[in-house]
Amino acid sequence: MKRIWQRLSKREKGLVILTLFIFLLISGRYILVSSYLERREWVKSQLEIQPQLLEKNLRYIGQKEQIAAYLERSRGELKAVEPSLLSGDTPSVSASDLQQAVQSLASKEGTQVISTRVLNPEAMESFTKISIQVEVSGQIDQVANLIKGIESAEKLLVISELNIRSFFTPVVARAPQQVAPQVPAQNLRASLTITGFARTQAAAPGKGAPASSKSKSEESKATRKGAARQ
Repeated sequence: MKRIWQRLSKREKGLVILTLFIFLLISGRYILVSSYLERREWVKSQLEIQPQLLEKNLRYIGQKEQIAAYLERSRGELKAVEPSLLSGDTPSVSASDLQQAVQSLASKEGTQVISTRVLNPEAMESFTKISIQVEVSGQIDQVANLIKGIESAEKLLVISELNIRSFFTPVVARAPQQVAPQVPAQNLRASLTITGFARTQAAAPGKGAPASSKSKSEESKATRKGAARQ
């Protein structure tokens, strides 16, 4: 490259320098103009958006009382619903509360709980959906009363799935003098998926914080002991 440059005449060198200068000038102008045009378009879009945002904010300010009233009404409705929600700070504790409620209703109606299985919880914004699958055994009226008791319980419980199988147990007459035959007792085995709702709790602080505070207290104790020895 150096040899080529030395072979060029003064006129050719001047043309090369002029060409490079013009190229740099055009490139710089293009960069500056493009950035200016982009900035101009951004400012133009902001000028178009800002009046719309201002109008939207003014509408919100005009609806301030309505929004406050709606918020207060929503808080009242939530407070009224809270007693019917499952208790517990975690989904597992809420599922245990649901199991106890169903077990109490089953014992009250005379049905036997054969098995219970906790299903995966489902998050629903401010609430958590807690479901269990229960298999019970009993007669027709007992199972019907259990279903009615679940739907009318103090807790907000919903039966989302119900499967029933029937078993006939013949009743043997005890006295030979009895003429009218007895109707065989009909036992049912029902599988119910029962759903309750609990408040979604905020995430608990990490376990590292207590350890840190503990170490700080130990350090302060050691410092005090050292000062006392001195």
